[in-house]
Order: sequence, then C-alpha cells, then structure tokens
Amino acid sequence: MTEAKQGMFGSWLAVLVMVGITGCTTTASAARLKDSSGPVTQAAAVPDGTVGNTVEELRRLMDGDQLTELRTTYNGNYGASLLFHTDTLHYYVALFRDREFWRVIKTESVEDAERYYRTFVAQTEELAQVYIDTVRLDAGKRFTERMVALNEQRLRNLQQEVSMQQQQSQQVSAALQQARQQAVSLSTDLRTSHGELDAINARIKALQAMQANPELSLPGPVEAVPPAPPASSEPLPSAQP
Repeated sequence: MTEAKQGMFGSWLAVLVMVGITGCTTTASAARLKDSSGPVTQAAAVPDGTVGNTVEELRRLMDGDQLTELRTTYNGNYGASLLFHTDTLHYYVALFRDREFWRVIKTESVEDAERYYRTFVAQTEELAQVYIDTVRLDAGKRFTERMVALNEQRLRNLQQEVSMQQQQSQQVSAALQQARQQAVSLSTDLRTSHGELDAINARIKALQAMQANPELSLPGPVEAVPPAPPASSEPLPSAQP
C-alpha cells in the first residue's frame, strides 16, 4: 500500500515537473519573441542606409552648431545637404522637404558621402517636378482667373458704353426728327409771311403811287333825284257796303 502511494506520488511529481518545464519554455519563447520583435520593427521603420536615431543625432548636432555645411541643393521645396562633423570626421547626408528631414545617412567615407549626396540631389529633382508643375499650374490658373475677371469687367464696360452710345444715338435721332419738323413748320410759316409781306408791299406801292400823282382826284358828279309825281285832285272812290 505504501509502495503504491509512493508510485502515485512519483507520477504526480513527474507531471508537475513536466508542466512547469513546458510553462517556463513557453514564457521564455514569448519573451524572446517580444525582445526580437522590437528591433525588427525599429529596423523596418528606418530607411535603408540609415542608422536608428540618425535624424535625432543630426538635429542635436545642428542645434549645437557642431556641423559644417559642405553642400546643399534645393529643388522646389525639396533639398539635399552634405554636412561634416569635424570632431568625429563623420559625414551626414540628408534629404529633406520643407526643412523636415526624410532620410539621413551617416558615413565616414567621403566617396560614399558624395555618392549619397548626388543620389539625393537627383531624387530632389524628381520629387520637386510635381511641386514645380503644381506651382506653375496654380500660377497659370490664378493668372487666367485674373484675366477672365479683367475681361469680364472690360466686357461690362464696353456693354455700358455701347448702351450709352445707343441711347445717345436715339436722343440725337429724336432731336434731328424734331428739328426737321420744326424746319418744315418754319418753312410753311415763312412762305405765309412772304405772301403777307408781298400783299402789304403791293398795297404800299399802290398808296405811294396815288400819293405821287399830281392830279387832284375829285369825286364824280352826283346823280339828280327824280321829282315826286303831282298829287291827284279827283276824289277817291268810296268803299262799297
């Protein structure tokens, strides 16, 4: 009976040991996976040819005025710079946009630094082409909009001028028509006045001729009035009853 209990106790002890070993193995594997996942993720976030925190290192050196700017090229709002740290003889090659660093490569080789710099300069030309085209197109659009606004204003001004000219032409035409009517009326009145003047002149001439005649004009003889018939002496017949 005691041997059986000891056998069962041994079996349980072996099971517990196996479970503990398995749990420890699982925990250690998870810990290694967690530790390994951090550097992998960080390395994936850093572009090729760069070292982690190189951007922060470059910014720190620039803030401390510890770098010498050897070359810088701008294309649009993109740029590439070649910087030199005289204390450590390290070169920093940076690709940036609007003063924000996109890529930073640190190297001790001057040949590699020059090569990286030329590569970044070529990339700025490609990247800036869209920006340059956008700037030109935007400027062309604004210029066209201004020209459209100016031409629309010019068109409105011309329309107003034409409308005013038409109104003035109508006013002039109405004035001319009224003047013609007045001329016709004045011509008729003038002819009437001439006729009256001619008649008056004729009478004046006749009176002047009479006045200039030396002969005295006497009135003609007066006709005799016939005498009244004599009264009759015979009695008048009486009226019949």
